[in-house]
Amino acid sequence: MAWPPPQASLFADGRLHLHQGPIDLIVEAFGAGRDLAYRAAVARFEPILTGLAAELPALRTDIAHEPEIEDPVGQAMAAAVRPFAPSFVTPMAAVAGAVADAVLAAMTSAADLDKAYVNNGGDVALHLTSGAYFDAAIMAEAPGVLRIEADDPVRGVATSGWRGRSHSLGLADAVTTLARTAAAADVAATLIANAVDLPCHPSVQRTPADELFPDSDLGGRLVTTDVGPLTQTNVAEALDRGEAYAADVLRSGGIFAAALSLNGVVRVVGDRDLRPIAASP
Repeated sequence: MAWPPPQASLFADGRLHLHQGPIDLIVEAFGAGRDLAYRAAVARFEPILTGLAAELPALRTDIAHEPEIEDPVGQAMAAAVRPFAPSFVTPMAAVAGAVADAVLAAMTSAADLDKAYVNNGGDVALHLTSGAYFDAAIMAEAPGVLRIEADDPVRGVATSGWRGRSHSLGLADAVTTLARTAAAADVAATLIANAVDLPCHPSVQRTPADELFPDSDLGGRLVTTDVGPLTQTNVAEALDRGEAYAADVLRSGGIFAAALSLNGVVRVVGDRDLRPIAASP
């Protein structure tokens, strides 16, 4: 597919907007090197979609088959999903996070920054130096934020769910994960959200992914298109499944924490204090 050329523009508040085809980034940098970092972000962004599009067949292949990938962002995607094999997962499960990581890496290599972030549709890569922090929105028991500080190992935040922009095999309203990179957070959020499920439940409507998007990496797997009424028992059962899977990912080192949300009920996995989230002052 021939995409329009990459677009770059500055918002009035100083944030950088990068857009091409399905990729839409909001970038913000703080520090004396901001302008240099923004130029580096634009330069790195320009070839990303072309490079990924050239390798789509491999990127849509189950990682258990070890697809051959040459594009550096594609390789980062494959590296992020490989720990989840032999469960079915393709490198596309980490695409949004890997793109965010790549653009942020270009920025921090080009300039000294106090802090920066690249937000790719809710999958966020972070850069923090001493004294800096980032307030991340988390799906939890009350609206608010989680503060991530420079000495925290979290550098990636991602959210997935059936209501989001990507297809989900499960019925979580949202799963937010914290990890070392945005790519790692991305794939973990995707797979944990898939695990929040009630197989064959009559209130859950599903459609083969390739009927909604013919080139989907999910093929004919059934993705959630609507979730009807659920009992408290249903919600608890679905969250039990997701929580068990998230606990496995936590033990393997794939995430630092996750918040799983369904019908207003939240489960938190990990030792991060995600529950009593307060709004920023």
